[in-house]
Amino acid sequence: MPKVTEEYIADKKKKITDAAYELCLQKTVSTVTMQDIIDRTGFSQGGIYRFYRDIDDIFADMIGQMRKRVSIKGKIDEILAQKDELPPREITDRLFDMLADFMESELMGIEKIDFELSVLAMNRPDRIERIMGGLPETGNMEYLTLRTMEYFKEMAARGRIRPAVSAEELLAFISSAYGGIQMTCIVNNCYRHERNPFAELYRPRELLKTLAMTVNELIGAVECETWI
Repeated sequence: MPKVTEEYIADKKKKITDAAYELCLQKTVSTVTMQDIIDRTGFSQGGIYRFYRDIDDIFADMIGQMRKRVSIKGKIDEILAQKDELPPREITDRLFDMLADFMESELMGIEKIDFELSVLAMNRPDRIERIMGGLPETGNMEYLTLRTMEYFKEMAARGRIRPAVSAEELLAFISSAYGGIQMTCIVNNCYRHERNPFAELYRPRELLKTLAMTVNELIGAVECETWI
């Protein structure tokens, strides 16, 4: 029997996770089954179970690969690295403009899957624990939250912003608002078929621009300041 190489295993697993990703774009995440994976890949049932325990094990590997493939962590770092050269309002605007780019490019891809995973989390928290529990990579939004938490606290301590709420409350608001924008845009682009008179308003860039304006008001960015 020929030796099974690591390259062979990696190739087979990639074909399985690629099939899972394609199916998640065509169906809702919660309705994708192992039989769907078998049908899409053409692998036997044993060929699938040789590498993965169940559908949630496949999803976990799929999400790990998604995070590596589409990461905005470097862009977040680049923007926050300019915190001493740019005023806080400009930092906020650049962060949200970057998020608009990401949401627009991935609305029908990663953003759709992420939204459906959040719905699955409400209905089947046990499945989400199996899918997300062992992921080594920090997700884009988790990383953004951690970095901006540090940033807001530092700017407040230096007197460059005068936030109306705590950093924790501010991040909770941003996260909730972002999730609402994500849900609204996805629902109106992916699921609704009837004509919606407000459809033109449900666009990521416009909504995130308004959110950036709101955040700038909440942080009380100092307009005229002496740079240290």
